[in-house]
Amino acid sequence: MFGVRQLGRSNRQRGLTPSLSPAYDVVFIPKTFVSCWKLSTLSHSRQLFDETPQQGLSRNNHLLFEFSRNDRNQEALNLFLGLRRSGSPTDGSSLSCVLKVCGCLLDGIVGKQVHCHCIKYGYVEDVSVGTSLVDMYMKTESVEDGERVFNEMSVKNVVSWTSLLAGYKHNGLNEQALKLFSRMQLEGIKPNPFTFAAVLGGLAADGAFGKGIQVHTMVIKSGLDSTIFVGNSLVNMYSKSLMVSDAKAVFDSMESRNAVSWNSMIAGFVTNGLDLEAFEIFYRMRLEGVMLTQTVFATVIKLCANIKEMSFAKQLHCQVIKNGSDFDLNIKTALMVAYSKCSEIDDAFKLFCMMHGVQNVVSWTAIICGYLQNGRTDGAVILFCQMRREGVRPNHFTYSSILAANTSVSPSQIHALVVKSNYENSSSVGTALSDSYIKIGNANEAAKIFELIDEKDIVAWSAMLSGYAQTGNIEGAVKIFLQLAREGVEPNEFTFSSVLNACAAPTASVEQGKQLHASSIKSGFSNALCVSSALVTMYAKRGNIENANEVFQRQVERDLVSWNSMISGYAQHGCGEKSLKIFEKMRSRNFELDGITFIGVISACTHAGLVNEGQRYFEMMVKDYHIVPTMEHYSCMVDLYSRAGMLEKAMDLINKMPFPAGATIWRTVLAACRVHLNVELGELAAEKLISLQPRDSAAYVLLSNIYATAGNWKKRDEVRKLMDVKKVKKEAGYSWIEIKNKTFSFMAGDLSHPQSDRICLKLEELSIRLKDAGYYPDTKYVLHDVEEEHKEVILSLHSERLAIAFGLIATPPGTPIQIVKNLRVCGDCHTVIKLISKIEGRDIVVRDSNRFHHFKGGSCSCGDYW
Repeated sequence: MFGVRQLGRSNRQRGLTPSLSPAYDVVFIPKTFVSCWKLSTLSHSRQLFDETPQQGLSRNNHLLFEFSRNDRNQEALNLFLGLRRSGSPTDGSSLSCVLKVCGCLLDGIVGKQVHCHCIKYGYVEDVSVGTSLVDMYMKTESVEDGERVFNEMSVKNVVSWTSLLAGYKHNGLNEQALKLFSRMQLEGIKPNPFTFAAVLGGLAADGAFGKGIQVHTMVIKSGLDSTIFVGNSLVNMYSKSLMVSDAKAVFDSMESRNAVSWNSMIAGFVTNGLDLEAFEIFYRMRLEGVMLTQTVFATVIKLCANIKEMSFAKQLHCQVIKNGSDFDLNIKTALMVAYSKCSEIDDAFKLFCMMHGVQNVVSWTAIICGYLQNGRTDGAVILFCQMRREGVRPNHFTYSSILAANTSVSPSQIHALVVKSNYENSSSVGTALSDSYIKIGNANEAAKIFELIDEKDIVAWSAMLSGYAQTGNIEGAVKIFLQLAREGVEPNEFTFSSVLNACAAPTASVEQGKQLHASSIKSGFSNALCVSSALVTMYAKRGNIENANEVFQRQVERDLVSWNSMISGYAQHGCGEKSLKIFEKMRSRNFELDGITFIGVISACTHAGLVNEGQRYFEMMVKDYHIVPTMEHYSCMVDLYSRAGMLEKAMDLINKMPFPAGATIWRTVLAACRVHLNVELGELAAEKLISLQPRDSAAYVLLSNIYATAGNWKKRDEVRKLMDVKKVKKEAGYSWIEIKNKTFSFMAGDLSHPQSDRICLKLEELSIRLKDAGYYPDTKYVLHDVEEEHKEVILSLHSERLAIAFGLIATPPGTPIQIVKNLRVCGDCHTVIKLISKIEGRDIVVRDSNRFHHFKGGSCSCGDYW
């Protein structure tokens, strides 16, 4: 189509005879039109035009250009089609103008029809027509057609080059834009201000500030740095490259500024999170009397939304109405977002309803997000369904937003719509979809969606990694982290935070956490708040409270997670006094406290036996901080009283609770009855627990142990038979130990380990040395009706002893040993481990189901209170 250039050159003088679709009948302009034009408005001139009998080509073009200049593009196109229907003459200027109009209207169909006529009547040789064709094709996303026209142009000027360059930028092809810019200079074409503005816009989109600085140098050498829109492009480029101080320097050096200049600077500060500085620039703008444009209004209203400044947003709303800009869709949407973020969702919805008839996907998405932000998930889902019924097609922002309403909408339903809309491979939608599946526990489906994402950004990687961490899939989380590193993706602070949180799980590798800590240091993220807080949590939960404290002390800034992790960490490690010191230090700094803080504090009192202090902190939480106690807080208080043997006080608290006691509370009472041998209350607690969780073995096992300890073997056997009838299986006792990055597990009495012979020999050796140290087995912890000698054998093969014996033979002398046990360590094993730490000269850390025990030199950090 584009190769034909020489058709009908003689027809230029007599105009086209097209077959374009008509919009108007024959129209004429009289000779008096020009004088009328000066006295009348454009619309009046148009009316006169419709009524007149004759016209000239120049006057036709003049009217066509005026419509185009005033952004009345549809009217300009209709006028052109009317002229063609009437047979009125047109020339290259007419065609150039109407091609630009087609580009503005994104009407590639009419644009191609006009192109055909340009070829037929030989106007493609006209440089202005060729340039307009390039512009039209690039704006209608027909990049190859635009390139073909450009390459076939025999004569090109700087405007032609700039049109193609701007087209590349418009279509996101910034690399091609830079190549064209270089080629343009090699061919000796001197860039004009519009060229620089276009190339700087492309560099801003890519954040290529290095090349942007080079172009800035060229601008200065060309003497175009004083041009307003070049200056605006420089401000925009530096702002988007996070070089806001350089953007401000360019802005301040500009000899003259327009509304775009001010808006670019305000938007630059907002982009870089400098909201107060943005307000200062806006204030300066008002002092200098610069007229507020619709774009400025929209930007400043968004700024109000960011900092939730509702009063000023309402003032701007009033100003918008006074200026007559309230019809603008962008401003209405910005106002709607501001009202939503400031919890004025009903007013936001009123604004949305006032947009009826002009609502687009952006406004629909904004109101849906507003409902989600204000906790109205059901309303958001209703709006999403209404949006689809009205034929508005959701975009990737809409799908990403509605997927956050996972409690009110099924991920599989949205997934089906996403597949139909071809958004499954989108990074934002794929990430949100996989996150939704993670939240309902479907990690396999989440992983499948993750693999389908075309271009996985760091957000997608971090979300998948975080998902694995939340579901307890430590291996999957670490695997994802290693995979992103292999693929050359640079992890950010949130990636490290997620993978470190995964390594805080009891079954995670201790060494893996240390290696990730080292990686965070190398990457420069170890001091990031979310990473350092995750490190505190990870070390505290993995038994290294000293390292946790070191990281905590090095933190320049601390958040609630850091403080809570340290308080809870010390509590779990039996360091009650240190935990309370951290809490008091937190209070002295007027730091915001929450319910989790007090759970940690009361737990610290529980593990240290500080009953009065725990009671005082509970009352402080309610009276001073007005925090409503939850089930977890009451559970901590019941545990506090129960461990101290104050079972009556524990029951009084349970009876006064504003809601029925849950399974955790009754399990706590039952365990305390086992320790303090309260058979009657133990039976009540077991009955309550079984009614709540009939399949939980803990109720049956603890009750049978109470009977066994009391010597009531008949009742004990009845409970065991009841377990068999209900097919409830007792949870086996396991202990884990990590040696050289490999985890070994042991079960009580299990001698299947490859080195079981050496383990048994070590246990026999320890048995002799323990007896020499004064140890005598406490067989009351063997709850089986067997001979005393057999009971001693059973005790000697408890899982924690097997794990410790293996640790002693598998590690060099003096190496600390750390094991994890899924059940509470028994009293006899506790005594034995204390003695082993002394006779072997080892620090031994045991994490049982209740807390950490630090054994050193024959004593334990719990003070024999656990």
